Amino acid sequence: MIAIASDKGAPGVTTAALALAAVWPRPVLLAECDPAGGDVAYRFPAVGGSPLDPRRGVLSLAVAARRGIQPDQVWQHVQKMHGNLDLLAGVTNAEQGAGLNVLWGPIGKALAGLARADVIADCGRLGADGPIYDLLAEATTLVLVTRPKVGDVIRTRDRAAAFAAAAESRGRRGFGASVLVVAAPRDVSAAVAEVHHVLGQAKVPATVIGGLAHDAKGAALLGGDQAGRLSRTMLIRTAREVAQRLALALPPLGPAGPPMGPPLAPPAGIAGPVGPVSPVGPVSPVGPVSPVGPVSPVGPASPAAEPGSWQQPGSWPEQPGSWQQPPGSPPREPGPRQQRRGGRHQAQPSASEVLPSGSQVAGG
Repeated sequence: MIAIASDKGAPGVTTAALALAAVWPRPVLLAECDPAGGDVAYRFPAVGGSPLDPRRGVLSLAVAARRGIQPDQVWQHVQKMHGNLDLLAGVTNAEQGAGLNVLWGPIGKALAGLARADVIADCGRLGADGPIYDLLAEATTLVLVTRPKVGDVIRTRDRAAAFAAAAESRGRRGFGASVLVVAAPRDVSAAVAEVHHVLGQAKVPATVIGGLAHDAKGAALLGGDQAGRLSRTMLIRTAREVAQRLALALPPLGPAGPPMGPPLAPPAGIAGPVGPVSPVGPVSPVGPVSPVGPVSPVGPASPAAEPGSWQQPGSWPEQPGSWQQPPGSPPREPGPRQQRRGGRHQAQPSASEVLPSGSQVAGG
């Protein structure tokens, strides 16, 4: 389980979780574990175009958890979003989240014990040590999202230290956080190096895992608010590099469930310990985060999909022509470029055909 969270503000935790899940190189489940409530079920439709059910997810899983729950039972509460991404929808408000205080730990243990998929858990903003830390202590990796501003970095530094203390009190000695820096596309590499330097001087238990481009257009495409090639955006390009680095630190999926992963290595070009490679064969080093240049595909192909299982890596969003248009959507006309070329190239499907916005989902 990879838990994604922040200390304060809106650095883009949900966008980061969605982007990482979209390009994850292994079978993956996106889980909304924010005690303040999630909204993915209201923003995106299910496969086939019908609305997602906000009552089926963490809330229904919590009801089952009162009687005890095994990891494989999680799949009974999962829905498949349009785009073929598995989703465990979150609670709808903070009151429901507060009602699950004694259950966040069992839910985290069930998610961390899944044998057939990794879990990316959107945990929202973290405050003082509380029930949600019971879930975080079950994670393989905690990723703290931050902007490179001084105040944000200082709060992230303090939150990383507080999390390490909270994890130690729950039996996870030496469990530090990874830091994901969100910065302007041309400043990603410099911001990553600067935040790494600041955290290194403070000697906090945190390692900078990489950078994510603050790409407004990419975020709009991911949310279905604009049309365009999502796979070519800087948001997805940088998310793919971060996803690869996170996944390399995980053991292979198996029937016994993934154990805790090894420490993560900092991005290339930054001084620090070099993490071990994946248990499955040799792995070439990951290049530095850069807003330009081609991006190589990540990870090996996953096992063949089963009925009701997760999507194959690369099917969303790397292959825009592989999904189908939601029911009821009007046919798309060729754009000006295609018209000028005499219709030789078909127009690429827009992100609204992949992940429509909430305004396009009736009742959602």
